[in-house]
Amino acid sequence: MPPAVQQTVRDLVDLSPVLAEVGQRFTAAGFQVHLVGGSVRDALLAAESGAPGVPGDLDLTTDARPEQTLELLRGWAGSTWNTGIAFGTVGADVRGSRLEITTFRADRYDRESRNPEVAWGDSLEDDLARRDFTVNAMAVSLGPDRTVTDPFGGLGDLIRRRLRTPGAAEESFADDPLRMLRAVRFVAQLGLEPDDDVVRAMTAMSAQLGRITAERVQAELSKTLLQASPRAALELFVATGLADVVLPELSALRMEIDEHHQHKDVYSHSLTVLDQAIALEEADPDADSPDLVLRLAALLHDIGKPATRRHEEKGRVSFHHHEVVGAKLVRKRLMALKYPKDVVEAVSRLTFLHLRFHGYGRGEWTDSAVRRYVTDAGSLLPRLHKLVRSDCTTRNRRRAAALAETYDSLEARIVELSAAEDLARVRPDLDGNAIMELLGLPPGPEVGQAWRFLKELRLERGPLDPDDAETALREWWAARQA
Repeated sequence: MPPAVQQTVRDLVDLSPVLAEVGQRFTAAGFQVHLVGGSVRDALLAAESGAPGVPGDLDLTTDARPEQTLELLRGWAGSTWNTGIAFGTVGADVRGSRLEITTFRADRYDRESRNPEVAWGDSLEDDLARRDFTVNAMAVSLGPDRTVTDPFGGLGDLIRRRLRTPGAAEESFADDPLRMLRAVRFVAQLGLEPDDDVVRAMTAMSAQLGRITAERVQAELSKTLLQASPRAALELFVATGLADVVLPELSALRMEIDEHHQHKDVYSHSLTVLDQAIALEEADPDADSPDLVLRLAALLHDIGKPATRRHEEKGRVSFHHHEVVGAKLVRKRLMALKYPKDVVEAVSRLTFLHLRFHGYGRGEWTDSAVRRYVTDAGSLLPRLHKLVRSDCTTRNRRRAAALAETYDSLEARIVELSAAEDLARVRPDLDGNAIMELLGLPPGPEVGQAWRFLKELRLERGPLDPDDAETALREWWAARQA
């Protein structure tokens, strides 16, 4: 590492009083302690961007055993936790800085699960050698010397935006297949380009990802999607076969294009929809960003197309009801990946609704249709707006402009109707108590059926006077009794 860069790293460490105090405590007790891994990497990237500093969450490594680390933190750290102590990690909060201090490790893996046979190490270099990528295998001593240790050329790789493993990629991924998904994430998060041997190993060993729990896979996939520009990472995810193992519906979008080109490349289209959805999300000051639900919906909204593709007369291709099939596939896959129920239902609902707008024609929707669009979307309406607009990827400027203008008119209709009616809370004009009193019913399923009738009536005709609602309910009830 060039002397000037070493000095930059030392200066970054000195910017943190907490790190200086950690160094003093451990050194006084006769132990080594180093800033390591992602903390060094991110500090270097911050310096490169002109915003020097160290990240709020700090990764440290030491030759002190976990019990000794806890003793050194006692009475100094605001709080400590030992949930990772079986793996040598002690956590601490010191004046708002979160520290994770891990004993040098010399682990061995059984190659059947990703759980290591934990073994303490005595060498910093051996500890760095077991890490996933060279950019995470750098350390800075917090002792007086502030020595920078970079045995595998991580700094050079970071500068050149290169992704390599400290040792053979096959050995690294055999130890922990989750590292292959971490490689995908680092393409999105850090803009790194994996070396050919890393890509070859990922491709040859993609099936090993099946050893990893769904929760861990989901966490890495979500982190990738939440980056500013995940497209290149997702292309690597699919090209190496990793997606075949954990998200095969995405790989299946690479359908063979028919010779007459009667449908667009659904895979490329989906990635473009994701790009455009992210742009709309980031441009909306009222939206949370990054938005995992919107991004999952943008990526997966067309996964029903492979199962519904039909070759019609005159070389045409159709995908009838792909939104219905897609919604079911989304629910099944996201549940398998252990996404929270609210995320699963929201992404599935957006997938189901994403084609509804195309029935709007040129703006001839009735008020009833507009009410149903808003009511069916519910709280997802702002996301549905973004998804539908993003779904336009045509290169025909005139057609794109026409679609945008038509959706503008739909949104204007929604605003207009919302000013006259509370579309966000469309409810029947009579509540359950009024229904029971009017029809002389006890609580039970018939009350629910009457409530749903009035809800449909409200959607169809808008707000009704109580007398009109009562008349309609009596007529409906009489017809049922006839």
